[in-house]
Amino acid sequence: MKHIILLRHGQSEWNLENRFTGWTDVELSEKGREEAKEAGRLIKASGLEPRYYFTSYLKRAIHTLEIAAAEMDRDWVPVIKDWHLNERHYGALQGLNKAETAAKYGEEQVHLWRRSFDVLPPLLTPDDERYPGHDPRYGMLPSADLPLSESLKDTIKRVHACWDEVIAPKVSMYDTVLIAAHGNSLRGLAMMLLNLTAEEVVGLEIPTGKPWVFTLDDRMRVTKTEYL
Repeated sequence: MKHIILLRHGQSEWNLENRFTGWTDVELSEKGREEAKEAGRLIKASGLEPRYYFTSYLKRAIHTLEIAAAEMDRDWVPVIKDWHLNERHYGALQGLNKAETAAKYGEEQVHLWRRSFDVLPPLLTPDDERYPGHDPRYGMLPSADLPLSESLKDTIKRVHACWDEVIAPKVSMYDTVLIAAHGNSLRGLAMMLLNLTAEEVVGLEIPTGKPWVFTLDDRMRVTKTEYL
């Protein structure tokens, strides 16, 4: 048997402020740090021992992983950071308060931007300071890979590429891996592992700081899932 542990980062400062975050690199809130500690304690108590870690380029996920690893006393486990595991890019919505945006554009429109499968939020322009091309961590990427906005479908496509090229080879080598990432990038992994439809994945809610364990057989098929 193999185990894949999906861990959504703990509450961030912008989660607390009800703002669209996306690729904006914000820190965990105090509650988020406590959620990360509790996640590490739960994983350790379960007897699972991750042998490889994966996370995004965003510190709310990186710090969640670091805090959980310290609680497990498994800081030494190797980690791969991959931008493909970043949160969905919310384009020109990033930084805006969700309630104020709904008041301006209407709740129906904001719901469509947030919860549809293939509708893009408003696009950034390349001269916007929020454009990833201005961030040194993405400086090696071709412009075609730098989003002005993303739908959930776009996010899932890049997450699948990360699975095929980066994660799956390690899962074949190690019995337990842990992926600390974001709500929408983890939706993409869950969609693939559980063969969910577009309608099912749109409605999937993944709580912050709660380890979600997938048990796989020798053919990489999911036989069981549970939250710790």
